[in-house]
Amino acid sequence: MAGDKRPVWCLARALLYWTIVIFDKAISRNTSEPAVRLSLDASALRQKAIANNIANVNTPGYKRIEVSFESELRKALNPQQLLGAQTNANHMSIGRPTMDHIQPQAYRPNEPTQPGQINNVDIDMEMAKLAENQILFNAGVKFLTERTGTLRAAIAGKG
Repeated sequence: MAGDKRPVWCLARALLYWTIVIFDKAISRNTSEPAVRLSLDASALRQKAIANNIANVNTPGYKRIEVSFESELRKALNPQQLLGAQTNANHMSIGRPTMDHIQPQAYRPNEPTQPGQINNVDIDMEMAKLAENQILFNAGVKFLTERTGTLRAAIAGKG
């Protein structure tokens, strides 16, 4: 069938698929992109937590939410910490975590409500955390945008 465009379309789709697989499995794994993507996930979760805290600033007994991520990222990126091999799923994991195993975690810190307050949310602190989180998120997006542009230029054969 001379007029059939399906084989070209299938070839283009397969080429795109393998380009993504090669980028994801070979190139991206050995760069800082996975860490930046995880930090963007952490920023998104932190944004929700801070918004929740701000929305409940006047709710009696509300306990604020925090997000932990950076300490686990530091452990995963620390080349001086040994990698452990977990030979059985029932065994405790040892050594530094891999990038595949770290995720941002929301939790409620065990902080008492200050005398004279209705909960442990400090609106000024939450607004400062909101601004800091926005700056970190924007920096991550800018990094990934520039990195993608650099890769596109390299693929296109431009300097």
